[in-house]
Formats: sequence, structure tokens, C-alpha cells
Amino acid sequence: MKKIGLLIVTSSLFAFAAHAATAPRATTATGVVEGTLEASGVKSYKGIPFAAPPVGGLRWKAPQPAQKWKGVRKADHFGPRAMQLPLFGDMVFRSDGVSEDCLYLNVWTPAKSAKEKLPVLVYFYGGGFAAGDGSEPRYDGESMAAKGVVTLTVNYRLNVFGFLAHPELTRESPQHASGNYGLMDQAAALQWVRKNIAAFGGDPARVTIAGESAGSFSVSAQMINPMAKGLIAGAIGESGSLLGLNAPPPLAEAEKNGAAFATAINAPTLAALRALPAQQLLESTKTPGAPWFGATQDGYVLPRSPAAIYAAGEQARVPLLAGWNSQESHYKRILGERAPTDENFNAALREIYGDQADAARLAYSGDVTQAATDLSGDRFIAYGTWKWLDSHARTSGKPVYRYYYARPRPGETGAGHSVEIEYAMGNLAGNKVYAWTDDDRALSAQMQAYFANFIKTGNPNGAGLPEWPKASNGKGSQLMKLDVPSAAISATDDAHHEFQDNFVKRQP
Repeated sequence: MKKIGLLIVTSSLFAFAAHAATAPRATTATGVVEGTLEASGVKSYKGIPFAAPPVGGLRWKAPQPAQKWKGVRKADHFGPRAMQLPLFGDMVFRSDGVSEDCLYLNVWTPAKSAKEKLPVLVYFYGGGFAAGDGSEPRYDGESMAAKGVVTLTVNYRLNVFGFLAHPELTRESPQHASGNYGLMDQAAALQWVRKNIAAFGGDPARVTIAGESAGSFSVSAQMINPMAKGLIAGAIGESGSLLGLNAPPPLAEAEKNGAAFATAINAPTLAALRALPAQQLLESTKTPGAPWFGATQDGYVLPRSPAAIYAAGEQARVPLLAGWNSQESHYKRILGERAPTDENFNAALREIYGDQADAARLAYSGDVTQAATDLSGDRFIAYGTWKWLDSHARTSGKPVYRYYYARPRPGETGAGHSVEIEYAMGNLAGNKVYAWTDDDRALSAQMQAYFANFIKTGNPNGAGLPEWPKASNGKGSQLMKLDVPSAAISATDDAHHEFQDNFVKRQP
């Protein structure tokens, strides 16, 4: 028995020694973290707190500094995701459930030492500011890290927890603002990156921010957020910006909506709202008539109208790569259950645009199904993305690169909203739903190479890739059509954006 016991102790010691030799560590400003050495050689650190838990009296407060810890903190699993309802069937999570205590980030690094000064990517998830998580496999950072980029995903508060504006919140705020706590979380994560990323082999002066959908809206927001000033070297936006047809409401309107919501759920005061259990508060957002909680033009995080700030050239003047997909929305969003005929399309345009219906049909000409699909996508997200690109090209003095993503997933028709994420991040293998082909894998490798090059140099171009021309402002801008095969083309949708611009100008 003594020999058996000795063998067990000895093997345990060997196992411990082997673990100690392979488990990577990094020293942050708040303490030492121990991650995991992946089979690829990439080191991963999951669930690192970048701010204090926003609970109790910190609910609806700006993120506060994370507490320091003693000893070594395990960073081998994802932290909890932000409070959210199960809204989107395509979301897969690897995190420790849902919690109001959610301000954690994840780092994947290929660096062998802290001296390498590699470029950095910080990715914000999508989900309508109401769902999403940094643990989703489609955002996994290992593949991008293997391309020489220190890659992070960041959690931020969502829904009513992240975006409630209320008169009492504004009064208690030193900045006399409320409503953009999720955007503040993102900026706090960028501040954490500035302080800590060198410990993971990253260069704090070469940080590119990226995101899809609400994550892309977030990128456009951080480029004008004073809290993120000087922290961004480049930006990537996949489908969306704050410069679209649904601009952030002014603070007074958002406060009114927040106060009405609070009254409707029988918690009319801030004290009553903060006393509600998190799950009860979340469930209350399903109340009929409850508002959608999103970004607010609060005078602080978003100092003025985003469109006005970009027009004035007051955004972060950094290279921008952005675009959208060929089927961001469906033609039925315009036509309903009516057949796609000229008569029905014209009737729908009259309902939407009134006396501008003829101008709309002239702009969205040709085949009805395609025209209605394009219009639906523009009204949802594509026009806002174009406006962001166009404004930045006009005022930033920095290179702008535009894409149009057109490859459907296997078995699908049309490149729908969000389908490009796995391609861009090199994560097709993590999505077992689709029978990926060699063409899919080739496009993913190409798209990831473009993104990695842009993160490293501010230019997506590189050896073995079709030349991606810079975009310009106005008509005939150049862009890269990402498909099988990919090719540089001139824009064919100028009439769409000209119409939408004129329509916006006519609004009161």
C-alpha cells in the first residue's frame, strides 16, 4: 500500500509540475491570472474581470474599477453573460449562465513573451443591445490569435441593465447623463486594454475595435465616445452604425420612456428599481408596451448627434473597414404577405413614403423582389453603415475600406444578417449546423486574412489576395465584393443612398 500511495503522490506531483509548466500566466494591474495553453500554441485567458460587478448600488452606474486579488486567479472558463432573455436561436453560449455580475473579458494571445507588442483586436458582440456574449463560438479568438493578433471579446451590460435612461439617474450622475451604461462598459474594457494588454504581448498603441450588428453600432459609438479617446488605432464594422435611420433618441425622450416603463412595472422610483431582483427586472421588459433599450444621445458618452459629430470630423481619425451583407433583411419586411409585384411594391412604397413613393421606386428600380430586399436591408442597417463609411471618408483623412458580403451559408439563399461572422473570424469549424465546403473554407481564409492585415497595418491588402481598393465618398465608390470568387467592384447602389439621404433631410 505504501508503494501505491507513493506512486499516487509522485504522479500527482508530476501532473502538478506539468500543469505549472504549461499553464500560462500574466500579471495584470489587479493580479495574476492563469490561463490555458491551447493545442494550437495560443494562450487563452477567460473570465478576467475588467470592472467591479455592477450590482446593488452600482446598478446603472458607470463601471467602477475591479478589485485586486491576491495569489493566482484561474482564468480557464468564461465568466457569466449579461442579463438577457433567450431572443435569438442562433446564439450558442459557453459561459457560466446569466448574471448581473457580467463585466468580464477574454484574451487569446500567440505571444511567447510580454515583450512582443503584437497588434490587438477587441471584438464587441451583436444582439440588438439585448442579447449576446463574449463566449459565443463564432467570436472565439483562437483562430485570429494564430494569425498574430492578440484577440479579446468583451462583455457589456444589455437591455434595461445597460441602457435605461431615467430622470433620477440623470440627476445623480456627475455628468448629468444616463442610459449608455453598456457603452461605458465597452470603454472601460478599452481602458483596461490600454493598462494591461502589454502583459499578454499586445501593443496598447495598436488596438483595433470591431463588432457585428449591435457590436458594429458600438464601434461607431466608441469612435465618438470621449471615454475611449486615444484608445483606438483602427475600426471594423460589420453591418450597422449609429448614423442610420433610427438615430439615438435625445436624453429627454429616453428619460421619458424610462420613467414610463418604471411606472408600468410598479417601480416608479430609482430606489424601487434598484431593489428589484435582477431576474424580475429582466422579465418585466417583456411587459406589453415596454420600450426597446438602446443607445441614447445623452450629452456625455454620445455628446451630440452621431451624424453631426462625424460630419464635423470629430470622431477618432483612424482607418475604417466596414460593410454589410446582401440580404440583411427580407423583402417581406416591405411587402408583408403580398406577392412581389410592381403593383404591390408601389402600394407599399406609398404607405412608407407617401408623396416620395415615386422617388423611392426610381431609386429602387428593377426586379421587385431584389428591390424590396435592398430597401428592407437599407432601412434596417445597410444605409446606416454606408452613411458611416461615407462620412468617415469625407472627414477623417484616413483610409476607408468598404465590403459587400454575398456568400450564403450552405443550403441557404442570400447572405443574411450575421452570416459572415464565422468566415471573418476563422470559426467555420465551430459551427456544426452547416456542411461547410472547400469554397466556404477558402473564402473564410481570405476574409480572415483581409481582417488580420487590416488589424496589423490599417490596410487589408496582402500577398495572394485580390486587391481591395480604398473607398471614396460620394458616387461610384470602390468596394470589395466578398464571395466565391471575391472581386473589387464599383458601387451599384448610389441611388439607394441618395434617396435615403434626401428622405432623412426631409424629416422634422
